[in-house]
Amino acid sequence: MEKILLIEDDTEICEMIRNYFETKGTAVTSVNDGGEAFDLIRGGTEDFQLVLLDIMLPNTDGFTLCRQLRMRSDIPVIFITARGREEDILSGYDLGCDDYIVKPFLLSVLYSKCEALVRRAGGAEEKKLLTCGGISLDTRTLRCFACGNEVELPPKEFAILRYLLEHENWAVSRDTLLDRVWGYDYFGSDRVVDNHIKKLRKALGSAGSQIKTLVGRGYKLTKE
Repeated sequence: MEKILLIEDDTEICEMIRNYFETKGTAVTSVNDGGEAFDLIRGGTEDFQLVLLDIMLPNTDGFTLCRQLRMRSDIPVIFITARGREEDILSGYDLGCDDYIVKPFLLSVLYSKCEALVRRAGGAEEKKLLTCGGISLDTRTLRCFACGNEVELPPKEFAILRYLLEHENWAVSRDTLLDRVWGYDYFGSDRVVDNHIKKLRKALGSAGSQIKTLVGRGYKLTKE
């Protein structure tokens, strides 16, 4: 494990984690502000092998940051937080975190969990390319191809397509897409999903017909 990103506003915790990890040969880049972390995530996390993420941060909270990460990357994410309520833990996993650690914690245990996640992520490279019929999506480079042509997709359409590709031939409800793409705290009409599906189909051209509408149920992605 060479380099990780630590998003934590407690400078003492940052220093403890950095000192311990560096004795193990792992470099730690720390960010103390949620807004700054948001900008960094939008720029890409290819330089890091794992993200340690607090929930209670200034400007942008950890749940929002995790959602943004999952729209862009499969990088392993571990929440480290004082929020140990069941609903918080379940929300973390629903957003796609790989582990959830409640403070206080043992640095040795944290490091071991990080190592294990990085090893598993390194052994799953074949899952980085998702393909169904004429549609391909590279989750590492964030590139999408339809019938051999590269397609530029906004973040929401990218996230919807990714979820459909990961659940090929599944009946996926609007509520599921709202939860996975917009987040558990979204309040609004589920018809927003229909609008983004329409845009996604148009962007994919002829391959857009692979996204089937299931009347009264949602959508399904098929090979044809």
